[in-house]
Amino acid sequence: MRKPRWLAVLAVLASLTFLATPGETEVRAGGTLATGSAPSQALGENIAFNVYLPSGYDRGTGRHPVLYLLHGRGDTMQAWTRVKTLLDDMIRTKRIPPVIAVMPDAPWSERGGWYVDSRHTGADLPGRPVETALTRDLVAYVDATYRTAPIREARLVGGYSMGGAGALRFALAHQDLFGAAAVLSPAVYTPLPPSDSSARDYGAFGKDGEKFSDEVYRELNYPALLPKLDPDLPVRLFVAVGDDEYANPDPADARHDLDFESAALYNAARRSPALSAQLRVMDGGHDWTVWEPAFEQAMAELGPGLSVTPPTGLPAPLYGTAGPDWAGGVAAHADRSLTIGYAAGGNAVLTRVGGWTRQLGTAADERLYGVAALPDGGVLAAGYTKGDLDGRHGGNTTDDAFVVSLDAAGAVRWITQFGVPGAADRLYGLAAAPDGGAYVAGYTKGALDGANAGDKDAILARLTPGGEVSWIRQYGGAGEDKAYGVAADASNVYVTGGAGAALPGTTTPGGWLAAFTTDGTRKWTATAGGTASDRLNAVAVTTTGLAVATGGVGGDAYTAAYTSQGRQRWQHTLATPLAEAGAAVVPLAGGEVEVAGYTRGRVSVQAGGADVLTLRLDGKGRQRAAAQLGTARDDGVDAFAEPNLYATATPSGEVAITGLTYGAPKGGDAPGNGDVFLVRTSPADPR
Repeated sequence: MRKPRWLAVLAVLASLTFLATPGETEVRAGGTLATGSAPSQALGENIAFNVYLPSGYDRGTGRHPVLYLLHGRGDTMQAWTRVKTLLDDMIRTKRIPPVIAVMPDAPWSERGGWYVDSRHTGADLPGRPVETALTRDLVAYVDATYRTAPIREARLVGGYSMGGAGALRFALAHQDLFGAAAVLSPAVYTPLPPSDSSARDYGAFGKDGEKFSDEVYRELNYPALLPKLDPDLPVRLFVAVGDDEYANPDPADARHDLDFESAALYNAARRSPALSAQLRVMDGGHDWTVWEPAFEQAMAELGPGLSVTPPTGLPAPLYGTAGPDWAGGVAAHADRSLTIGYAAGGNAVLTRVGGWTRQLGTAADERLYGVAALPDGGVLAAGYTKGDLDGRHGGNTTDDAFVVSLDAAGAVRWITQFGVPGAADRLYGLAAAPDGGAYVAGYTKGALDGANAGDKDAILARLTPGGEVSWIRQYGGAGEDKAYGVAADASNVYVTGGAGAALPGTTTPGGWLAAFTTDGTRKWTATAGGTASDRLNAVAVTTTGLAVATGGVGGDAYTAAYTSQGRQRWQHTLATPLAEAGAAVVPLAGGEVEVAGYTRGRVSVQAGGADVLTLRLDGKGRQRAAAQLGTARDDGVDAFAEPNLYATATPSGEVAITGLTYGAPKGGDAPGNGDVFLVRTSPADPR
């Protein structure tokens, strides 16, 4: 049967839309494809390119991330236009933000330029500065011509085959420009290309009159770049290759099959502190049956992390030494000053920001795990010591709990040290009592209040305003049990922790919240999660009288509110594909709370590995805002994946957050090996 004439006409017209002449704009459903030309000072000629503009670009005013897509050897800038429909669909379904895609032509060295600055001087294939032209001249032209964001977080470079090698080279050699790379079937060979590789034939890696130089190739290849990478400029790599790549029959060159080389690249990249890498092995060979689905997967992984807004960093200065340091707490005073605690050089340090500093320590190790303000401007602090901190425990070599009280000028009023001789006793939580005394929580491996029920038992203790231990309660089951947070009002004391097995009054391990009377009688216990890795790290009492606890359950940040009778009022979970947890909870006006913790995922604009997470919840547990901030490295969590972060409300209405960082602050230096930051956030904007 013949088709109706009008269908044939439409088919012809449709085919013509793919034949846009230079300078014309090709309009199809979704975004648009157009041609462009960028002047290049390095080349002394123009760089031709195709550009994809997302739907609505001509009517909008906002800025967009940019993809730079490099074609393979012998191909042209037309090759990448086939992903237009895929980009349209991913933008329409909000899998990625609206992006601009620039697809440059690379005709130099007879289309075998490998995206490097060639040093070959032969008349047949004269070398050209391709890398300089594309990374500097083209990028500068695109930023000046289109509504882009001229920051590395807004740029991704991708390519296949020779273009994959180029994308890898650009991402590693130009960390200042690109924050992510999609490296598909990359023609990268280590230490040198196989004898039959076209990398040897076009002069890209040549020197003087030779088309190929071992020295030049090694210098430009990724093994030489990896040790020079800056960890403070992290790059996300997505590597993909087909399982049916060409298998070289020469045993001497079998190591250079691209599936093998891609795996080697991935395993080298994942060991660099500057890179986060993923590897996919696809069904197919060295063609678009691999590259198109691999590009889709790469964009699904890397695209949501593209941002026209730079990440929010941590302010300078950092506190600490050149050795390992940890955060130990923060307290806000009525005169709007702050006191932070931290462990530095193995000792406990308390600093009134802008004022005095008090170091407490012995020849052994001390750690701080809580700082609380007193009405007279003084502070309480708690933690543990392996030495004789109070002068009354000579010969002590195991962890003992301690609490210290300082006056407003930083002078020590009293130090109380307690524990079971020969057993570990630690404090992880501190709250000021209404009378100026303290409630502290932690664990003991000994017997402070009856027999130990398991490996470790959680403890809760009350200290008088003069530093005397009024009472201690030990709470544990058959597993390893620890208390991490404590809060109190006039009638109740609330304790949070984690349990390796069911506690008395519960049926499952995991996170727990227990309520006690002010004389130490346990009233009730609620649980969260159901595995030994679940835990509740902190608790606070809101202005409406609810006990709100936060922590990590199932790898997500979990927060729940309870009445004084133990009835759950609400719960909230913030989840990304990666790990996060709440570490501190701050009561605000109207029953609201701000949760501070860490996330390894993307909540707003991702800064690095683990970022500081801030989460605003209203009085009914509804999320009002969420954001993240940090450095290119881990923040708010230590090398053992333990949260190390504290927060408090300030009289000015801000929230002060202190914690551990392994990175560098904006506009300042890092002493190194883990330091302590202090940041203030506004309740109206938790960033």
